[in-house]
Amino acid sequence: METCSYLNSFFLADFIHLPNRFRKHAILKKISLQDISESLGISKSTISSVLNGRGDEKRVSKETQEKIISFAKEHNYKPNLLARGLSRGKSDMIGLVVPNISDIFFARIARRIEEYAEQSGYNVVFSSTGESKERESQLIQSMLDRQVDGLIIASCQKNDKDILRLKNRNFPFVLIDRHYPEINTHYVGIDNVGGVASAVEQLIHTGRKRIALVTLSIGLEPIRERSVSYQKTLRKHGIQFDKDLIHALDYQSMETDMQDVIKALIVGPNKVEGIVFATHFLTAYGLREIKKLPVSVPEDVALVSLGQMSAFDLMEPPVTSVALPSSEIGDKAVDILLRNMLDTNLEYEKISLKTELVVRRSCGNMN
Repeated sequence: METCSYLNSFFLADFIHLPNRFRKHAILKKISLQDISESLGISKSTISSVLNGRGDEKRVSKETQEKIISFAKEHNYKPNLLARGLSRGKSDMIGLVVPNISDIFFARIARRIEEYAEQSGYNVVFSSTGESKERESQLIQSMLDRQVDGLIIASCQKNDKDILRLKNRNFPFVLIDRHYPEINTHYVGIDNVGGVASAVEQLIHTGRKRIALVTLSIGLEPIRERSVSYQKTLRKHGIQFDKDLIHALDYQSMETDMQDVIKALIVGPNKVEGIVFATHFLTAYGLREIKKLPVSVPEDVALVSLGQMSAFDLMEPPVTSVALPSSEIGDKAVDILLRNMLDTNLEYEKISLKTELVVRRSCGNMN
């Protein structure tokens, strides 16, 4: 069945006869179903059925269908998408709620979700919460008001009320990166434990024993898992854990606080031999401060980042990092959501994706 793309629409039977000075004003008026109905002498319900691809189902003649479609194309008719969605019971839109769409990790996930969703006939609506429970709640409700067909959410993990509400409504949604262990939902995340273990072990294999972790104080599950894995990996290799070597920065002031943290770790008699940064943006802030000091990487201190930025390849030396499977997160999340939208009783899936250690010269050999 032929379909139409009706964007930037205008009314028009007599548009071409208007003087030029009036056309730019006339063009602002959208052509409606009523205008088409009056121009063609065909009922609005018949026109609506044809433009929604249901002409054959409603037994509208081919000649009439072609007449309606031709007229709509000629006049750039654009339907009211929300009203159309309400009438069909679906909007062909997916909502994506993340903490910060400018964060390269979530931006990569969002890009893949958008690509996959578009291939499946869906548009994606993006929103950022700034790790705010109140804003996350508002955005979820806004998405529902816009009649999205499903949601993909990287939650602040303080919003169990809304997550439970979605679950109790049997509304299709998938959590990514973070989830609520006490609430059974679809979830796609990464193996934080394995990722940090590989980072710490790489430093140990190059002869480092005094290894610090620079992380966040925010109480998110991935951050907690990374801290626990750091401690367990040290103990596994017979290295005593020193709580003074964990520096948890406040999310709101981490950039300004990094200067004192770096100085404490790599200047003075108790300096460390290696640092694991728990996120890519912590790594970026840390590198900036390290460059200000008279130290060499990796001779004086070796570095590993959990998470990767393209700029890390351009640094001197290039930064060893744990690559996170952002594209795969997007693929898995959309795949589960699409199946959940077809079957709201789909058995819950929980996926933990493997990371990959990319060794570069910031983690050189001491041996």
